[in-house]
Amino acid sequence: MTTDSSSTNRAPAEGISTFKGQDRALRADRLGTGGLLLSVLAATAPLMVVAGVMPTTFAVMGIVGQPLLFVVLGTVLVLFSLGYAEMSRHVHNAGAFYAYISRGLGGTAGAGAALLALVAYNSLQVGIYGIFGFEVSGLFATYADLEVAWWIPALAAALAVGVLGWLKIDVNAKVLGVLLVIEVLLVVVFDIAAVADPGKEGLSLHAFNPDTLTGAGVGTALCFCIAAFLGFEQAPVYAEETSRPHVLVPRVMFLAVAGVAVFFAVSSWALTVATGPATIVATSQEQSAGLLFFLTEDRLGPTFTDVLHVLFVTGMFAAMLSFHNVVARYAFAMGREGLLPAAFGRTTGSSGAPGTGSLLQTGIAVVLVLIFALTDDKPSGDPTAPVLHLFTWGGNIGALGVIVLMAIASLSVVVFFVRRGAAGAQAWRLVTSAVAGIALVVIAVYTVKDFDVLVGTGPDSALRWILPGVIGLALVTGLVQGAILRTRAPETHARIGLGNEAFQLEKEAERTP
Repeated sequence: MTTDSSSTNRAPAEGISTFKGQDRALRADRLGTGGLLLSVLAATAPLMVVAGVMPTTFAVMGIVGQPLLFVVLGTVLVLFSLGYAEMSRHVHNAGAFYAYISRGLGGTAGAGAALLALVAYNSLQVGIYGIFGFEVSGLFATYADLEVAWWIPALAAALAVGVLGWLKIDVNAKVLGVLLVIEVLLVVVFDIAAVADPGKEGLSLHAFNPDTLTGAGVGTALCFCIAAFLGFEQAPVYAEETSRPHVLVPRVMFLAVAGVAVFFAVSSWALTVATGPATIVATSQEQSAGLLFFLTEDRLGPTFTDVLHVLFVTGMFAAMLSFHNVVARYAFAMGREGLLPAAFGRTTGSSGAPGTGSLLQTGIAVVLVLIFALTDDKPSGDPTAPVLHLFTWGGNIGALGVIVLMAIASLSVVVFFVRRGAAGAQAWRLVTSAVAGIALVVIAVYTVKDFDVLVGTGPDSALRWILPGVIGLALVTGLVQGAILRTRAPETHARIGLGNEAFQLEKEAERTP
């Protein structure tokens, strides 16, 4: 990926058509520390991770030391956040990743990152509809004795998320906050119950022993676990909607990374305590995604477990809404800067929400759910396959995309400050960004190498290359778009990554006599 000479401190060149009107800017002062933190943490879907990701990692990878993996990944992501957060003090743009990358590596690289981010976050968001529909269908069957096709609640959720996406972001934050707090409290109750009533091995700390991270499955386990952190990196997406982005965005990122690392490390340890480290792998293989509910029913009773099932579903809804808001804002930023049609770069009415971007994401979700629904209930096939494919394919494609974006952003941070002549002042941040970038590249390589394990296909399946190829195709297509714009529309290319700054600079110029 090459850099552009105009990448640092680019201002609108003479003659550039910049943004006019408030509909080209997201409404400021809508989010404080609490609202922003809840908005990004909702994407982590705590119950989905504890009930789904953790048992799968134990069962498939056979890695007892999953709690230690969360500590290791938390450390890597804190190192990443040191440079990423510092970058957020200099760039306030709903395009976040691609805005940062364009400032460091140039507009062409920024265009590549923009399309990559749009594809990655859409994949993450849409993938959840598969498991959401499957779980809601199961709830209807269990508690109402009704057979409901999975795609019906999935489509209903897509429409509900779309409606909420048009509302003020602070309203969304309240919805996300309520759902998230309840989820976290229920998991904490389980953690306490597991510690109070441990398995035969007692309060063993064996899961934190480095010896538990040996074997061929560690690299793939890292791929599973890093997906649990996705959400913290979204904080800069909302920078324009906060009152003090240079303060709030870094604060929220560090709170999110540290909080997620500790919370998931403790919760995965609680699972090993409840079963015993020696039997956690076997029990996970036997219970699969039912592990958490199996353990809570034994310790906390059927009523608590029923509530947990319901909150498992509402937590998925919160994650879908969180990712929806991110996709809508990326589409808004790209429309504002000429990477998508201009209609996407306008806000909607009094809510100040990026309504067109919200419609785009809802449309993509509905179309993909319908495509997978058409392959469902085939007499000769597994009726759950389309659901599980939508979830595993979308989730892993999206996770790979975000890992790649973080790795590129780490490089961009280094280049940005070096070109500004701030390498000395920012030396330790540049070192941490470089270390994090190398670690993220390693994780990305493992993710591609073991994609067949992540999505459950055979090693000879073409899907092991086709699915991660979606990320490569998105990046290359975006780079080609950026190169074309640089040649044919240099004024648009010069605007990539500037976001609302171009509009603000023009207003200042108009006020100057």
